[in-house]
Amino acid sequence: MIDRVKFKNIAVSRLGLGNMRLPVKTPIKREANPMIDYKKGQELVDLAYENGVNYFDTAYMYHAGKSEKFIGTALKKYPRNSYFLADKLPIWMCPTKKDMEKIFNKQLERCDVAYFDFYLLHSLDGKNWEKCKKFGALAFLERKKLEGKIKNIGFSFHGTIADLKTIVAAYHWDFAQIQMNYLDWKNQRADEQYQILTDAGIPVIVMEPVRGGKLADPPQNVKELFQKAAPDKSFAAWAMRFVASHDNVLTILSGMNTPEQMLDNIGTLTDFQPMSEVELAVCRNAAALLNKNDVIPCTGCDYCADCPQGVKISSVFAVYNKYKNGEATGDQCAEEYAKIDTKADACIGCGHCKEHCPQSIDIPQLMQHTMKDFFEA
Repeated sequence: MIDRVKFKNIAVSRLGLGNMRLPVKTPIKREANPMIDYKKGQELVDLAYENGVNYFDTAYMYHAGKSEKFIGTALKKYPRNSYFLADKLPIWMCPTKKDMEKIFNKQLERCDVAYFDFYLLHSLDGKNWEKCKKFGALAFLERKKLEGKIKNIGFSFHGTIADLKTIVAAYHWDFAQIQMNYLDWKNQRADEQYQILTDAGIPVIVMEPVRGGKLADPPQNVKELFQKAAPDKSFAAWAMRFVASHDNVLTILSGMNTPEQMLDNIGTLTDFQPMSEVELAVCRNAAALLNKNDVIPCTGCDYCADCPQGVKISSVFAVYNKYKNGEATGDQCAEEYAKIDTKADACIGCGHCKEHCPQSIDIPQLMQHTMKDFFEA
């Protein structure tokens, strides 16, 4: 059984199942067909549960709004007090204060539950935090907690260090969720974010431990580095172990969509032993090698997927990064790019995508210049 971490009067599994990258019914790009394969998804939930995973994470807009209903259905066979369900309030999707109530009630309905164990203000940065204050989001969540519909209040974060300090000081948070992995430890200042939360006594839930799968299948030079250090460990295991080696991490969310991925992570986080200084140094060297490649820091989360022009943004970036990482030849990338439904040249630079990118990528700039020039060259 997987390790568990004490949190208040409960024990949370060190590994959590994220429901943003579930199996879909066809092998084509996920954003082109977000229909969840319930059979395969149920098998993953069952495998997780049977191995002691008890933390399940979803959000209002994952899988085009279908993730919540899936996980609610998949968990219905298990006693409600035997698992923890996390969901999030997307404040940017609330035109008015009343919409917070509408969305929250819809989430309870979709998940078919009476309460959420962990509930987050979703994707906070300076702008979203200001809207939370304007709409009284914390008071709203406090009210839901008094009603017994929320057990623990937290937030997920994608802003600046100054934003984080402001948000941390504003409330007695039960937990917080940040993007943390050996590449973003410095690149996204995850080290500073982790320390701020730790100093404030706020347990950390980690998202993107393998950076949308990128660290599970890194470039060849990075693979060789890890294989030389420990040929028996998977590349994903290195990424997961780096995160788990930090004491204030409550659980690590992984968007596992195959049994093999899940079993690898379960094995990594069972009877877990923190990394040695030598192993941590290998991770730092891997990050240095990855930073030499001119890649775009897209994790494939598809928060940008609601493009007015239908541009398949994450698919375009994925092909570009494959070439830059040396994972495919120019001809192979050109062939894969040709299969994408709506390409970079359809971008009109409206900026709708940029507003929702957790990585703060200047998507319109890249689409209209770098991507267009690269794929037309």
